[in-house]
Amino acid sequence: MRHRVAGRGLARNTKQRKALFRGLIISLITHLKIETTLAKAKETKKLAEKVITLGKKGDLHSRRLALSSVPDENAVTKLFNEIAPKISRSSGYLRLLQTRNRVGDNASMAVLEFVDYEELQNQEEKAAAEAKRNKRREKRESAKDLTAPKVN
Repeated sequence: MRHRVAGRGLARNTKQRKALFRGLIISLITHLKIETTLAKAKETKKLAEKVITLGKKGDLHSRRLALSSVPDENAVTKLFNEIAPKISRSSGYLRLLQTRNRVGDNASMAVLEFVDYEELQNQEEKAAAEAKRNKRREKRESAKDLTAPKVN
């Protein structure tokens, strides 16, 4: 009997399963979109929605709770500073799209992405382009300083 048994085991022990979900959530936050098997995506969606809700709260306690379930400071910082402030909805942050069956073992594949993926992606690209421009500008200015004649 399966009374009060929730979630999928994914043929792994507890530590391996937790590590798998943590890695998938970190990849989701970093890349805003991941492709994995349908079963893994469904389980990851449950856990990631909770972490994103913590990111929307934005306080110190929420940050510490998020770090306890996703132990990657860069991912949590990106979630709290860049992703969560741009999300205007109160729930349902992620979309699960079933795509195709994997060649080899015929496993059902799915794409897990943020509902506002295009907006977040465009804003991230704009920020990266702006950072690149600033870096070039600083490099040019430092080169000008080196080549300018010194007047005594």
